[in-house]
Formats: sequence, structure tokens, C-alpha cells
Amino acid sequence: MEPDASLAVQMRGIVKEFGTFRALDHVDLAVKRGSIHAVLGENGAGKSTLMNVLYGLYRAEAGEILLNGERVEITCPTDAIAHGIGMVHQHFMLVDNFTVTENIVLGDEVCGAAGVLDMKRAREAVARIIETYGLEVDPDAKIEEISVGQQQRVEILKALYRGADILILDEPTAVLTPQEIERLVRIMRELASAGKTVIITHKLKEIKASSDACTIIRRGVQVGTVDVSRASEEELAELMVGHHVNLVVEKAPAAPGETVLSIRDLVVEDERGVEAVRGLSLSVRAGEIVGLAGIDGNGQCELVEAITCLSRAKAGTIAVHGEEIQNTSVRNVHAHKVATIHEDRQRRRLVLLFTVAENAILERYRDPAFGRRGILDRAAMSSFAEGLIEAYDIRPADNADKPARALSGGNQQKVIIAREVSGEPDVLIAVQPTRGLDVGAIEYVHRALVAERDRGTAILLISTRARRGHERIRHHRRHLQRQDHRHVQAGRGRREPPWPPHGGR
Repeated sequence: MEPDASLAVQMRGIVKEFGTFRALDHVDLAVKRGSIHAVLGENGAGKSTLMNVLYGLYRAEAGEILLNGERVEITCPTDAIAHGIGMVHQHFMLVDNFTVTENIVLGDEVCGAAGVLDMKRAREAVARIIETYGLEVDPDAKIEEISVGQQQRVEILKALYRGADILILDEPTAVLTPQEIERLVRIMRELASAGKTVIITHKLKEIKASSDACTIIRRGVQVGTVDVSRASEEELAELMVGHHVNLVVEKAPAAPGETVLSIRDLVVEDERGVEAVRGLSLSVRAGEIVGLAGIDGNGQCELVEAITCLSRAKAGTIAVHGEEIQNTSVRNVHAHKVATIHEDRQRRRLVLLFTVAENAILERYRDPAFGRRGILDRAAMSSFAEGLIEAYDIRPADNADKPARALSGGNQQKVIIAREVSGEPDVLIAVQPTRGLDVGAIEYVHRALVAERDRGTAILLISTRARRGHERIRHHRRHLQRQDHRHVQAGRGRREPPWPPHGGR
């Protein structure tokens, strides 16, 4: 690959190693200026590693980087920013109690006379960028008050504010709803039309809608680069995993048995004391998968937390095999063989500083197989984890004694699924179990769920999505709640909020 001034980015012969593990093996990448270029691969294939090399978070053992045909040295993110590269990480790096504007200018503040921070000028600069690229976010809102999709836009704004011409989006759709994904694709198209170059490590489903070209990496080796318009989804999937991928779940008819999970007249309040679950009744039998679908924010989270005893039910019953478990303890839930795949893997199901082996026995550390008299058997833990790593293809293969935070998001999800399913639960609560997974891993998870069903597990599968306008409604409600709280604290009593807006439902 010769230097080419028409290419915004050229990465040639990139090699990156972690100890004895070679994550990237002489990988090349060529990205045209003003295009959207996808880097496609399975979880742990090396996509994020390649982007981290480009952004200066990792130093490659071999290879070179050229920007606009000229060789550059990028040793740290400061170098990358100076060369016009911005990166939006899969897990956002925002300060929750800062405003949108404060987060965007943090570290590159606008100062007036005597070095005093000039927030008025900063806000004006942010507002101009928002208007220019149609990113639709309130510059005065706090991060904790806005949706995940809007937080992602803030990260994009941070990069644009610092003058990025090349924008890296690492797994940008992993935590987004379908509507947020559609909006992100439009934003990327608008950025490309404005002359920006966008590089994304993407999920297969959105490749066709968003990207011009796609470089495929398989187990750290570049397979090739294809014109997305000329490749089908099936062809891309096969290139990515190295074999045919069945995009349709094949399963035999269910053969349900007796009721295992029974919920009757359940009432659960959210953190504000408002009933999020009102009189819900449902049952799940052995050997069946019951789907629970709905708009995000309509009590799904509160339902799962009540089942798992992370929060208390106000009324109603939750029974497993006829024995009530509501309002007891998490340990009691585990004792009744209830397993959970939570939506947020990093907040709910993993301890990122713990090793993979420690996370693998997180709910079984009292099991005599893993230790006695309060002393853990590290060898037994590692052996158990290595079995899960092989069975569930968790990459890299030698990660049993590595911290969970060192794994890619998809492989972190595999650790959770492996741990929960390997315990042979009687009830499995699966909330968005394929979020952040590649097409090969999604196929694997679907087959695993069907296999668990056929084994006789009662599975409650929860899927959520957001409707258009729901983010705005949620933000408006939170704003009113915050204002109401301030009025009560000031001693003025509770006011009647102007809701619904515009006199409509």
C-alpha cells in the first residue's frame, strides 16, 4: 500500500501484542476522505484495538500510520487530537453531574480576562456546532438527565469542538435503541457530507445502512475490504466469522411443562415512589420462552429488580415452584436457581477489577468446589473459568486470570451468559441478552437460549425499545420533577406541573 494523499487514513502492517497474545497481525486499513468506513469483526477480533492504536491509546509493535498521505507519529491521545482525530468510546467518558456544555469544553476551556472561565462564550461555541451538524441536544442539560443516545451525541460534540476531521466511533450502536440508531446513521451521513471522515467499529445489521466500505478483521488478521453496496448481509457475516451464519433462529416446537415462575398482582414503585409496575400477572412454564416487549422505561427494570430482590415489591407475589421469594434476599433468589442476564453488564453483573475466573464464580463462591473455610481455591476457579472460556468461545483464550475490564464488551457479555447458563438454572431472566454482540455471537446466544428451553428452563426474555419523541418526554418529566423538588425544599409546596405539553397525550 503506497502513500495516497486522497486517503484520510492509512494504517500499514499494524502489529499489536499483549504478552504472548497477538491481537493484530500486520493489519492494513485505508479510509477515503469524507467517507464512512466500517471495521467489522467478531467480538475480540481486534477492531477496538486497531482504533486504540490509531487514537494513541496503544503503541503498536510494528507498522505505521499515514494521515492525508503523510506519515505521522501518534504516541498518545493528545497527538491524535492535534492531528484532527477524535474518538467516541463504547463506554462514554462523561461527568454525570456536569452540563452538556461543561462536559464538551472540559480540558479545553474558553477563558476570558485573567484566565477566568467564560461559560457564555463556551456555550455559544457549543450551540454553533449543535446547529451546524443537527445534533439536537440541550447544552444546558445535565448528563444524568439525558438519554444514552443524547450522551453519545455529546461525545461526538466533544470531538468536533476540538477540531476533529477524522471521527472514530467504537461500537456506536451497542447501547442504542432502533430509533437512536436511525438518528446516529443520519448524523454520520451529515458529518461525511460536511467533509468529515468517520470510522466505525460496527455491528453487521447497520453496516448496509451506514457505511461506504468495510474492512473485515478475523482473529486479529485482516480478511479484506469490500464495497458495502455490492455485498449482502449474509456475505459479510460469512467473511466475518469464517463460516456460514444462520440469521434465522431454528428451533423445534416448545414442549412446556409445569409453571415454574409465577407473578401475581405485582406492584413495584420506582425510585421516585411512582408505581412503575401495576398489578402485573404472568407465568412462565418449564421448557418455554415468554417474551416481554415494550417501550423502554415502562417498568421492565423495576420488574427485574423485584424478581431478583434488588428492590422491594409494594404488593403482589413472585413465586418459584410455588414458593414465594419476593422481598427476601438476592442469596435466596440464587438458592431458588434463578439466573439473570441484566441489561447493563458493567453495572449489574460484572466486577470489572476482578479476574474472569473470579467473575465466573461470583454467585458460587460458597460452593465447596471453589474453596473451604473461607479460603478460595484459585486453581479450581481458573479450571472452571477455562472450561467456560472454551465452551463459549470467550476471547482471548488465555483470559481466565485477566481482569474483566480487559475484555471487549461482547466478550464481557459472554462471560455473564456462560456463568448464568452453566449453573443450570430453573428460571432464566434475560434482558437484552444480545446487546453489544456480533452476528456470530448473537446466533450462539439464540441457540443457547433455545437449548436451555429444551433442557426445561423457564425463560423470561425481555426486550425494550424507545418510540420517537420518548427521549424528549422523559427529559421534560425529569426537568419538572427536579423543579418540583426545588419548590418543596423552598417551602412553597407541590405545584401542578404543566403536563402533558401542548394539551396532548
